[in-house]
Amino acid sequence: MPMFVDHSPPGQCIFCRLVAGEIPSAKVCEDELTVAFMDIGQVNPGHVLVATKRHAVTLLDITPEEAAAVLQTAQRVARAVQAAFDPPGMTLFQANGPVGGQTVFHFHLHVLPRHEDDGMALAWPRKEPGPAVLQAYAARLRAALQDG
Repeated sequence: MPMFVDHSPPGQCIFCRLVAGEIPSAKVCEDELTVAFMDIGQVNPGHVLVATKRHAVTLLDITPEEAAAVLQTAQRVARAVQAAFDPPGMTLFQANGPVGGQTVFHFHLHVLPRHEDDGMALAWPRKEPGPAVLQAYAARLRAALQDG
């Protein structure tokens, strides 16, 4: 995980400043709701961040329109990364909150070209709680969906 953590106040974070043109960036593309730019901490050539233009901290803070726009931009960028760099794999990564691995508290998604032995590890302890527990989890989520 990157060591950089942005502790700027909302609206003054590094990505807000980038959107406002206050700091330089290697911009890839932008539209009304999103901006895509090169990650300064490149894992592999072609590592791009896609962010909302409006300051929002996590996935829970963006609008459905922003969510759709971010994924559409990410898909366009992923196609360009594939054409320009031809990686054998690609990972989309989006973190929410410090415990989730978020280090810049402005919603963004990584479009990360992948190569064998590139040092990037996505691993977690596999837990298999069993069908009854999974059904109970699903029921809790269905109830939450009905309430919200």
